[in-house]
Amino acid sequence: MNTATLAGSGELDATSRAEGIAQAGAPGGVQIDHLTVRFGSRTVLDDLSLTIERGELLTVLGRSGCGKTTLLRFIAGFIEADGLAGTLTVAGRDLTHVPPHKRNLGLLFQSYALFPHLSVFENVAFGLRARRISTKEIARRVADALKLVQLGDAGHVMPAQLSGGMQQRVALARALVIEPDVLLLDEPLSALDANLRASVRSELKALHERLPNLTIVCVTHDQDDALVLSDRTLLMRDGQIAQLGTPQQLYDTPNDAFVARYLGAANLLPPNVAFALGDARYSERDRVACLRPESMRIVPLGEGQLHGTISTVEWYGSVLAVQVALDAMPNEPVQVSMQRGTGVTPEKGARISLRYEADDVVLIKP
Repeated sequence: MNTATLAGSGELDATSRAEGIAQAGAPGGVQIDHLTVRFGSRTVLDDLSLTIERGELLTVLGRSGCGKTTLLRFIAGFIEADGLAGTLTVAGRDLTHVPPHKRNLGLLFQSYALFPHLSVFENVAFGLRARRISTKEIARRVADALKLVQLGDAGHVMPAQLSGGMQQRVALARALVIEPDVLLLDEPLSALDANLRASVRSELKALHERLPNLTIVCVTHDQDDALVLSDRTLLMRDGQIAQLGTPQQLYDTPNDAFVARYLGAANLLPPNVAFALGDARYSERDRVACLRPESMRIVPLGEGQLHGTISTVEWYGSVLAVQVALDAMPNEPVQVSMQRGTGVTPEKGARISLRYEADDVVLIKP
C-alpha cells in the first residue's frame, strides 16, 4: 500500500469531485456543553465541555474506561444512560435529542462492519440507498469515494477477497460517501498489524490534508496515532479532560505526571536533583522536574549536571535505550535515549554523567 497516494497525484478530476464529500457539511464543527453520563452509580463523563473546530482532526486519547468511547458514542447518538445531561451542536444544529440516523455523521469502527454478502460498491452505496438517492447519483458518488481511497477498480470485489487494510478503506469510503458533517473514528487502526497500521495512519493523515473542511474525531489508545494524526489531542482521565492541546504541547509542556507519562517516557525528578543549588527552582516543593529521555546526553564523568552508573543498555535498531542509576537517587533509574554512533558509547556498569539544557526541564504537577 502506497502511503502517499491516498491524496496524491493522478485522477485529479475525480479527487477534486470527491472533495465535495467533506465540504457539503460546512460550517461543521462540534460543540459539547456540560456533558455528564452516568450508568447507575458510576460516572463515565463528568461535566465535560469541548469545542472542535470545522476541519479539525481531534484525537481522543486515554486508558480503557476513561470515557473516550462514551464521548464518541454521545456524538453519534448511541448513548442510553441512567443519567445523561448536556447538549450537542454539530454544524450549527442542536443534535442533543436527534436520533442517530438523522445526524449526518460518518462512522468508522474498528470492526469495519462490512456486509459480507455485498460487493464493495454495494457496501459503499448502502447509506445512499437508505437515503433514497437516485441511481445515477449513487453511481457517481460511490465511484468518487472509491477513487479517493485508491480502490477505484474494486467495486465488483467482495469484502472477503480484500486485505484488512483494503477493508478499512472500504469502510472509510462508506463513511465519507454520505457527505457527513463529522467523521467519527473509533479505534480505526487497532485491527491492523504494526506495519500496516503505520501505513494506513499515514493515509488517514494525507486524506485529512486533502479534505481540509472535514471535521474528524478519532478515538484511540495509541499515543503514536495521536502524535501523528492530530491537529489537537484530548487526553482523558476518569471521565474528565486531563489536557487538551496540540500533540507538541502535550508532549513538551504536560500539565502533570499523568500526561507526561502517557505521551511517552518521562523522567520525573525532585527539583533539588534536577537543578543546581542557587537556581530559583531548586527549592520548589509542589512540582516535579520532567525530563524526556531524548533531552539528556551521556557525557564523560564530571562533565554533566547528574552523575551515575549505567545499569542497562537496550538496542532498538537505530536507537539505544539506556537506564542510569543516579548517585542522588540510585533506586529510581532514569531513562536516556540516544542514536547509535553519537556521543559516548554506553556500557553497562560505566560511570558517566548526564548533560541537558535548562530549557528542556519542565516543572509539572506530580
